Amino acid sequence: MGLLDKLSGWLGLRKKEVNVLCLGLDNSGKTTIINQLKPANTPGQEVVPTIGFNIEKFKSSSLSFTVFDMSGQSRYRNLWEHYYKESHAIIFVIDSSDKLRMVVAKEELDTLLSHEDICSKKLPVLFFANKMDLHDAMSSVKVSQMLCLETIKDKPWHICASNAIEGEGLKEGVDWLQEQIAQSCQNNGEVNE
Repeated sequence: MGLLDKLSGWLGLRKKEVNVLCLGLDNSGKTTIINQLKPANTPGQEVVPTIGFNIEKFKSSSLSFTVFDMSGQSRYRNLWEHYYKESHAIIFVIDSSDKLRMVVAKEELDTLLSHEDICSKKLPVLFFANKMDLHDAMSSVKVSQMLCLETIKDKPWHICASNAIEGEGLKEGVDWLQEQIAQSCQNNGEVNE
């Protein structure tokens, strides 16, 4: 059973459509994380740079996920905003070993959070400080400081250290995200009995 199947089981929601955006700069590990979150019986695929976006759909008895794995290449980042309005949660992946592009990641995050379709919603934002297996990786605390995450006051957010190749740290993040989605759905009266 994949992590997304477990997530849907924990939520106890039936036939609820949940749209999750997976964002971050290119080569941060977004697709690798999505592949780790797929149900175990889903055939694996070779990870190549995402051009535009990929859509992964996962269904369980109680929840249907649509995960938009958006390209992080600079020429495709303008596509992200077309998916903000219908999103229920955001996963933002950071390459914790890429100190040079941390400023670019922060700029993209600031642009995302200030967009009218995002700033008006209390979307949960899960950050994965990815590639913790690399010797020059910054800690999740340092990544959080560099991105100034403590300034995010209007949305629930959480950061997890992760190694997407091994799947380390992903369960903690998904556990947090599922709690936030469940709370959001209950607060909005969207839980089906």
